Amino acid sequence: MSRLRDRFDEPVSPAMERFASSLDVDLDMVAEDLTASKAHARMLGEVGVLATDEVEQLLGGLERIGSEFVAGEFVPTTSDEDIHMAVERRLTELVGEVGGKLHTARSRNDQVATDVRLWLKARLARLSEALNGLVSALVARTESDGRILMPGYTHLQRGQPILLGHHLLAHAWAVDRDRQRVAAATSRVDASPLGAGAMAGTPHAIDRRRTAELLGFGGVVENAMDAVAARDHMQEVAAVCAIAVTHLSRMAAELVLWSSAEFAFVRLADAHTTGSSIMPQKRNPDAVELVRGKTGRVYGDLMSLLTLTKGLPMSYNRDLQEDRRPLFDAVTTTIDSVELMIEIWSSLELAAERFTAELAGDPSLATELADALAETGMPFRQAHRAVARLMAELAAAERTLDTLTDAELEGLGLEPHHRALLDPRAAAERRTSLGGTSWSEIERQIALLR
Repeated sequence: MSRLRDRFDEPVSPAMERFASSLDVDLDMVAEDLTASKAHARMLGEVGVLATDEVEQLLGGLERIGSEFVAGEFVPTTSDEDIHMAVERRLTELVGEVGGKLHTARSRNDQVATDVRLWLKARLARLSEALNGLVSALVARTESDGRILMPGYTHLQRGQPILLGHHLLAHAWAVDRDRQRVAAATSRVDASPLGAGAMAGTPHAIDRRRTAELLGFGGVVENAMDAVAARDHMQEVAAVCAIAVTHLSRMAAELVLWSSAEFAFVRLADAHTTGSSIMPQKRNPDAVELVRGKTGRVYGDLMSLLTLTKGLPMSYNRDLQEDRRPLFDAVTTTIDSVELMIEIWSSLELAAERFTAELAGDPSLATELADALAETGMPFRQAHRAVARLMAELAAAERTLDTLTDAELEGLGLEPHHRALLDPRAAAERRTSLGGTSWSEIERQIALLR
């Protein structure tokens, strides 16, 4: 910070120097900062602001800084304040006064805005790839184990028999929408702020579209003030991440339940399970519990970004330095969580026959009788009441549906042959309406997701 104190008579206090530094976060953007600086130097050369030899010196110096950083030889210090000043300091050490010319027609405001967008583009591409991988993992698991019979739940109470594939594809479609949201957010990230200056543009004859082209952006942020003040693209990305981890958290919650002795439906791989410090028998589902737990962290990141810009006047305010920590955390946490969940779904074991016998005569088949009565012409509400009364009587007598007599079926308004409706697998396969749980519908959805 002391390098920008020409206006002041006293040096900045050590406490302020530490407090104002963003280096610990900025170090994650070294590659992006160097890339943006190279594009800026090339553009300045092309428009005649810099001489050819000056551009070559700058590009050589920037290239060397990149190599030094990878080798651990270039280590920014707190006095640099941020990565931009650290790079400028080292560049000037390497190439002399020409290093100071690189900052012509730009500000740290548009520098950091550009670096963040470059960082985001790369990470959002990785997140999109991970989400595609998770959809593929769920589809693959559906293809291999999707015919397993299980109860479908509402309110965590058994509702109707379904095929496991129906359940898995419900998750897959949610993740596919997450991928679509990432693509939409990326389209708004994909604009270059470089050349906007502090907030008013520059009198130099620069070509912002050229730097956007060199950096692989789809266009430019049209208004210079908006270019340095905008944070809605970051908030949108964090919101996309928050929605995505919500879907992961729902999966995780189910896997915690399903891996319990009470459900005994899945067994997580040893690689995703931990033991207890006191109970030798434990197989704790820590991997999915951590995914569930990190969801709250991403929510906090989103709230930080939303609160950060609340009530801020245009254009740049130093408050905005605090945007990168929650943004980077939200994105990296989401990527890590998705990639771990791919491993989990791909490696867990399923108890294929867990519910087969248990669902025979289960109350979750009651809807089959109500639907059969409706097919005879009885209004569904009347059919619902009749079956509800029957189920109450069976429960009071501690009986199951598979104990129904022919007389009880006839008293309900059905025939003895309707007993076949109480086969749980057949009940699932009868749900052939669009999006239903029948295997034919599951196959149709697999094809769409593929």
